[in-house]
Amino acid sequence: MRRSWLSGLLAAAAWLAPASAGAETTLKAVLEAEIVTLDPYFTTAYITRTFGYMVYDTLFAPDAKGVFRPQMVDTWSVSDDRLTWRFTLRDGLRFHDGAPVRAADCVASLRRWAARSALGGRLMDVTAALEATDDRTVVLTLREPYGLVLDTLGTTSSPTPFIMPARLAATPPATQLTEVVGSGPFVYDRAAHIPGDHMLLRRNPDYRPRPEPADFLAGGKVVKVDALDIRVIPDGATATGALGAGEIDFMQYAPFDLIEQIEGNKNLAVMNFTGPHRFTGHFRINTAAKPFDDPAIRRVLLRLVDQREVLDGFGLEPRFSQTCDAFFICGSPYETHVGTELLHDPSVAAARAALKATAYKGEPVIVMVANDLEAARVSSTILADRLKQAGFTVDLQVMDWAALLARRTKKAGWSLFGIHALGLDLSSPLTNSAINFNCKDAASSGFMCDPRMVGLFDRFAREPDLDKRRAIAGEIQAIVYGEGLVVPFGQFAQPAAYRTALTGLIPSAVPLFWNVEKQ
Repeated sequence: MRRSWLSGLLAAAAWLAPASAGAETTLKAVLEAEIVTLDPYFTTAYITRTFGYMVYDTLFAPDAKGVFRPQMVDTWSVSDDRLTWRFTLRDGLRFHDGAPVRAADCVASLRRWAARSALGGRLMDVTAALEATDDRTVVLTLREPYGLVLDTLGTTSSPTPFIMPARLAATPPATQLTEVVGSGPFVYDRAAHIPGDHMLLRRNPDYRPRPEPADFLAGGKVVKVDALDIRVIPDGATATGALGAGEIDFMQYAPFDLIEQIEGNKNLAVMNFTGPHRFTGHFRINTAAKPFDDPAIRRVLLRLVDQREVLDGFGLEPRFSQTCDAFFICGSPYETHVGTELLHDPSVAAARAALKATAYKGEPVIVMVANDLEAARVSSTILADRLKQAGFTVDLQVMDWAALLARRTKKAGWSLFGIHALGLDLSSPLTNSAINFNCKDAASSGFMCDPRMVGLFDRFAREPDLDKRRAIAGEIQAIVYGEGLVVPFGQFAQPAAYRTALTGLIPSAVPLFWNVEKQ
């Protein structure tokens, strides 16, 4: 008994002790952009999601294999009919303002989040009741079985279901929060935040990490530095110089043309990514306007796009990129190669012959090129050249990304553009931004509406068996390629760079700063 009591006391001391016995340790990082929006439900911006994982926590979280593990939850159970789900919170969880985390906070947070999340909205559509039966127990009662309960509660898709106090979650979903109170491993220091310069997150001394080792977003989030200083340095070359000089310790996106220089410095290293941690690129097509209102003409593009040519156009070394015909990306649980035949052996000659067999009458193909996004600019420019070679009439129009997003909401005035997103978000039919708004938010998906996919989405969401969900994903992919709705141009990593004085970094496209030590 005495040995058990002493072990518990030592364990408690371990997570209450300061990260360093001597001077304060600060890890200085430059992320993809300045963190402007602090309300984790208010935007789908990746940078806000990164901020969210630092200061908030989630009920469940995926490990590196994509398995959803309990995070704030201690134990959970589901009834034999799969309609009643019971979740018990871990003991001792507290918000940064000192208040205990209660089940009522979780219920209020999930309701506010679901109003902004397509995935959360799907879960609420089949929910009969979501309630706190006591301070630590959340009970979810469904009207019908739903196969993605844990996947939804632990999704990385943005906006992410972070938990906040009920008093803040009571804020209308369309009203942006101004107060930041989470229960995560870092605490936002508002007084030290200088917009345009830097943001300071401090180690949460009251955070109780899970006992398991850190495993991507699951496991024990043990913070081993005293503070995280997030610097605003928009220019990649300037940030690289600061990294080399030791003024910062980590940069999320290493410029491709400076990777060789970074790797030539013995004090620096580059972190590559694979699978869902790579970006996946594709061409979004306007299916409402000529000539691509005709699926036969859209399918010509599947024969035309040479993924390796596009990826090489970025100046990427082969280790940072891969061709992939799987719409739900290679390396994900839903990788499938159903219906990919037209993507194999692309060539201008094959596309030209296919185009001649269609009803194409020479209508202009308006290719929008975002000049402020490198991957979008390069991919769209390469495709425009191949379109010309195949016999299309091409109108190349250059604009910034904001103007492109505004233009794509109109049914006329554009034909296609290149875009990319993280595989973490594209690997499921229900979170893949190219198709998950099919027949709902038509502008977001090029005005496509295929009723067959609506039914398949519902089947996918309700199916508890992973192998059967993968088969449904294959049915969806067959429609996407069969109708020529989206054309992929490959997967690529945007490597991170860091000083070798950092150890314990978790390989993740979402920058994570627990488990990291600074020598």
